Amino acid sequence: MNSSKVTRCLSAMLVTVGALWAQPAALTLSQAVEDALGNYPSIRVTREQMNAAAAGIRLAQTAYLPRVDGLAQVNRATRNTFYGLLLPQGVIPGVDGVPANNFGSVWNSGLGVLVTWQPFDFGLRAANVATAAAARDQAQATMNRTRYDVSVATADAFLTVVAAQQTAQAARAAVDSWQTLLKSIHALASAQLRPGADESRVQAELAAAQTQLAEAEQAIDVARSTVAQFVGLNLSQLNVIPGKLAEQLPPDRTEPPLETAAHPLALEQNAAISQEQSQLNAMERTFYPQFVVQGLAAARGTGLLNDGSRLGALSGLAPTTQNYGVGLTVTFPAMDRFAIREQESMRSAGIRAGQAQALMIATNLQAQFNTALATLTGARRVAANTPTEVSSARTALQQATARYQSGLAPIDDVAQAQRLLVQAQIDDALARLNVWRAMLQLATARGDIQPFVAEASQ
Repeated sequence: MNSSKVTRCLSAMLVTVGALWAQPAALTLSQAVEDALGNYPSIRVTREQMNAAAAGIRLAQTAYLPRVDGLAQVNRATRNTFYGLLLPQGVIPGVDGVPANNFGSVWNSGLGVLVTWQPFDFGLRAANVATAAAARDQAQATMNRTRYDVSVATADAFLTVVAAQQTAQAARAAVDSWQTLLKSIHALASAQLRPGADESRVQAELAAAQTQLAEAEQAIDVARSTVAQFVGLNLSQLNVIPGKLAEQLPPDRTEPPLETAAHPLALEQNAAISQEQSQLNAMERTFYPQFVVQGLAAARGTGLLNDGSRLGALSGLAPTTQNYGVGLTVTFPAMDRFAIREQESMRSAGIRAGQAQALMIATNLQAQFNTALATLTGARRVAANTPTEVSSARTALQQATARYQSGLAPIDDVAQAQRLLVQAQIDDALARLNVWRAMLQLATARGDIQPFVAEASQ
């Protein structure tokens, strides 16, 4: 094969690949929800918040380890000291020496290690670890609730796109019907078999149908942009596939009672209450005495003698005098009890408020479930009636058209019958979707829409 043929083959392959790449992706309801759960930024935010909370547990567990502080220092300074009191502060250093006042300086050095450990703490560290674990659990519950919110919003936006598509399909059929009728009436009007006013009337009806179609297509674009926002695709790459949502009704079955305890909103609220309770438990233990075991090994060096004279050269650079010590320190914040008591009252009030909020969530979910159940019952009754509406409207249009063509009816009868048929077709398409939407509302109230997504995507 010569080079020109190779070039043509490669060009054809690139064109084919580019065409395939440019084709919009077929997106079903289950794929839309799955892509939204993987791509929407808010889920990644809550996931990282959960990771931070998990690191907080490990941080709280480090309190069980002993604290080890090391120090090494070399300085050259004067050694003047005097008798008297100085209140605690962090600016003026204490000086070891003899009372004097001159500017002679010596070398000083120090080296030491201090080990501090709490042998027991009356459960304070365990309470802090439990508080960190409760924060992790709340972050997990928040992430689950965010996933639930994104799933519901994506599914609702998907149904909105399908509804707009069905409306546009009916409007498009109306435009085609009016265009066909316009051609027929134009021929009759040109042959002076029908008045020109009939042609103008049909032209007006055609323009109205085209306006309705443009509005439906606009609604499709708006709804598709919402779906694209969740799934992370460009509008040019989005091709919503209705599947059985536009073709058939979900099976009619008895809905079991609602269990609100497993709802993501209820779980998140309960996790928040548990975190408040853990913080209260930890706060109650801060008033206990703190026992600290300390071990010290240190050495110091100085170029100053006891009589105030100075050693020369580099004396004092090396720590030549050693000390060690082991001790137990007990501290008790006696006056903190008043502040701690008020903080405990604040935490207790927060817990009671959280419990009231949990009760309100359960009440709202039950009301949402009851509303969705009533909506589903009504939507099924409407969906059972709309096929008759479509059939009757189609028959009426055929009769009106036949009567008009025979000169027995005015064009107004045809226009009225055509509008009734378009509205009946839209009602029929939306009636099926409203049943699915009511099913989504029930799944939303239950807190898990995955069964609904699986059923709608079969």
